[in-house]
Amino acid sequence: MTGRAAAAPCRIAAATLALVLLAAAPALAQGLPPPIASIDVEAEPLSPWTMIRHADLVVQSVMGGLAFASLVTWTIWLAKTMELAAARRKAGAATRRLAEADSLDQGLRALDRGWTRSGPVADLAQAAAMELRRSADLPAEGVKERLAIALARIEARAGRVMARGTGVLATIGSTAPFVGLFGTVWGIMNAFIGISETRQTSLAVVAPGIAEALLATAIGLVAAIPAVIIYNHFARLIAGYRAQLADAGAELLQHVSRDLDRAHAAATPPAVRRAPQLAAAE
Repeated sequence: MTGRAAAAPCRIAAATLALVLLAAAPALAQGLPPPIASIDVEAEPLSPWTMIRHADLVVQSVMGGLAFASLVTWTIWLAKTMELAAARRKAGAATRRLAEADSLDQGLRALDRGWTRSGPVADLAQAAAMELRRSADLPAEGVKERLAIALARIEARAGRVMARGTGVLATIGSTAPFVGLFGTVWGIMNAFIGISETRQTSLAVVAPGIAEALLATAIGLVAAIPAVIIYNHFARLIAGYRAQLADAGAELLQHVSRDLDRAHAAATPPAVRRAPQLAAAE
């Protein structure tokens, strides 16, 4: 009887506690974070395309801009590669024709045959012929100096024309990583905002947002690295092309110098030409 009397208050207390917990359950449920099963987790596995589709609008804009920059990079690479190959081939053929000629007139006639009649080397040859015509009644001492200035200007202009478009590669190579980093920072910020809203720190919840953010940096590097490599490659090719034009200009200066010396020798009487030789013999 005594045991039953002692157990009765315990049963009454337990029943009272159970009723209190049942009554307070809705209030407690409102303050608790939602269970893991209620979170809308993507059933499909993570892939680059999935991350792009589910990324934030700002991150998607960054990825789209970087993809367009990569497309521009490869378009410039294809166009400039073909342009540089044709220009270097034409310049090499024209320089060889000038080297095989004995005078400026022969060089002009050799360049006028075939596909070398146009281009920077043909412009150099035309500038040399024009300078000779303009300086026909002037002393020969200043002809080569004026011609060297004219040839240098043509070479610089041809180099600028050939380098057109490579500045875009430099811009993409220097800014694309930072644009991708901006997308990463924005995506990680949104991921932390989502963590604060859901109050869940599970890796399954955090990983998709951070992966989408890091994908922006990866795309930025994919756009920047080829742009830098292609820019340096074109810089070397353009430097070699300008060296070819400098060789052609040197050939033209040699032709002009020989033509001027021939003209001077033809205008000098034979007796005057033999006088230094006789004086040296005595």
